[in-house]
Amino acid sequence: MNSGDTAWVLMSAALVLLMTPGLAFFYGGMVRSRGVLNMLMMCLGSIGVVGVLWVLVGYSMAFGNDVGMGLLGNPAEFFGLGQLLGDDQLSGTIPTMAFVGFQAMFAILTVALIAGAIADRARFGPWLLFTVLWAVIVYFPVAHWVFAFDEDDGSVRGGWIANSLEAVDFAGGTAVHINAGAAALALALVLGRRTGWPKDPGKPHNLPFVVLGAGLLWFGWFGFNAGSALAADASAATVLVNTLVATSAAMLGWLVVERFRDGHATTLGAASGIVAGLVAITPACSSVTPLGAIAVGAITGAVCALAVSLKFRFRYDDSLDVVGVHLIGGLVGTLLVGLFASPDAPEGVVGLFYGGGVDQLGRQAVGAIAVLAYSFVVSLVLALVVKALVGFRATVDDEAVGMDETEHAEAAYHFGDDPVGRRAAVAEGDVDRELEASPR
Repeated sequence: MNSGDTAWVLMSAALVLLMTPGLAFFYGGMVRSRGVLNMLMMCLGSIGVVGVLWVLVGYSMAFGNDVGMGLLGNPAEFFGLGQLLGDDQLSGTIPTMAFVGFQAMFAILTVALIAGAIADRARFGPWLLFTVLWAVIVYFPVAHWVFAFDEDDGSVRGGWIANSLEAVDFAGGTAVHINAGAAALALALVLGRRTGWPKDPGKPHNLPFVVLGAGLLWFGWFGFNAGSALAADASAATVLVNTLVATSAAMLGWLVVERFRDGHATTLGAASGIVAGLVAITPACSSVTPLGAIAVGAITGAVCALAVSLKFRFRYDDSLDVVGVHLIGGLVGTLLVGLFASPDAPEGVVGLFYGGGVDQLGRQAVGAIAVLAYSFVVSLVLALVVKALVGFRATVDDEAVGMDETEHAEAAYHFGDDPVGRRAAVAEGDVDRELEASPR
């Protein structure tokens, strides 16, 4: 055991956990004032659900010995994690329990990411039921595909994307972002559009919250990416620098698109560009040089700035642009590994622009498409099951009153805001006047 490596991974795990409250602020600032608490609760709820599931079956399904064809780890192998408590239980140079905790934070964040697509209209109880099903049936198996590597001595067999396909995904472009983005698209289709959308897209009620959330995400993402080196070494340092510069370039790329398209560079655009850059560099951070990271970030920032408008063209209501940022950003970042991967980077993979041909690009595409297809189809089925069993979407009246009051009996702000009065206005049929008068 190396104490420096262990300290870095433990610290990184804490940084990654911070990303989920950061995401809650990022999403919470973008919704109307009457739905901010519900958005915070949907993110925080994932911590409770996935934290427990990870101990019971999650770690075993993701990192247990493969039970066939690289698709799933043995669900019963590490039930309760009691077998991993000894000082002799190591994963590389760190205690296995440090690795368990670090990966738990990835699972929590991935589930929380989905919530943004169904903001302002999803009931909280059915959301928690969906998170249980989705974590067990989608995330844990996909994490096994991508993150579980074979042991050199053959004692442990891992997932097919990591070992057979050999696609590069250093910290979760496929398992986290494409996975969550595909699920978000499925849920947006099943729950349908918010009342009044797209005529009333719902403006962010608190842009300072959005910027705070983006800052917390960026801060935590250094643990997310550099912590995935599982060592305090040169690889982690390179990943950290790449994460910084790619995100910086993505923010600028997004703002340039906004300036030329809309005439203004916005605060919301800057925060969104930050997240897009973080998403894109996640799979590529160990395989590109800092110059390559700048290219990855700039391209993805511009592409995602354009992609968020696709929901208006195809008429799906992805409330907070989970599809446009996480699905598209994850796809772009994963594919660009096949172009910008440099033999000088820690991963040692050679992309097309460095004379490696299209082989790695093909591997990246297969891995990305496989995760997208599996997550979308299964998420669609799970959402339909939840909808049929307990209902998923709030009623029109509850949506008009706001999810904070109807789901949690709370209000985030009390500056003359009267939730009871809103309820009365809806009951009297004066929904339009109530919506116009309510704070945003």
